[in-house]
Amino acid sequence: MAKINLYDEIKLDKVKDIQLHVENSSKQLNDIVNSIIQPYCKDLDGYVEFIKECLSDGENPPTDMELEDFCLNLSTYIYFAGGMVEQLGIRDDIAKAVYKETYHSTRSTQDKGTVADKDSIAELNSQQELLTSICYTRAWKTMKAKVENAQELLQSCKKALSRRMTEMELTRLGGD
Repeated sequence: MAKINLYDEIKLDKVKDIQLHVENSSKQLNDIVNSIIQPYCKDLDGYVEFIKECLSDGENPPTDMELEDFCLNLSTYIYFAGGMVEQLGIRDDIAKAVYKETYHSTRSTQDKGTVADKDSIAELNSQQELLTSICYTRAWKTMKAKVENAQELLQSCKKALSRRMTEMELTRLGGD
């Protein structure tokens, strides 16, 4: 019996059309997700970008004062961003509830057809609500990841500052 290769059956033009559709839809959803999180994380993003610029100059590492400033400001931005993560979590929960309500409402109004038919109609009629829910879930996860990454950056700044303080103390003690 001849072995059938899946790739012999692929219609590359169709695959490329689907890929283009996925890319365009993904871009639209990414734009929505970014518009959701931007007001919540613009300050944190801006400050992390500022730190990145300061660190990019390998010739002039941050001073002790700058590291202290990083620690204090990052802590403040993380505090507010953490609260915003919770606000996004609430919106995510509401978006899921709206999706479920639309799905179940549509499903319950179907008098005829098989269970699979009723499910299909309910899924089609609640597709926009599902996409909205997906956007809020992604926004919440993205915001949460940004806060966690900022906390890692804060810990790195603290370690660098602590190391410098230890080195200064050892130098001072060695010089006496």
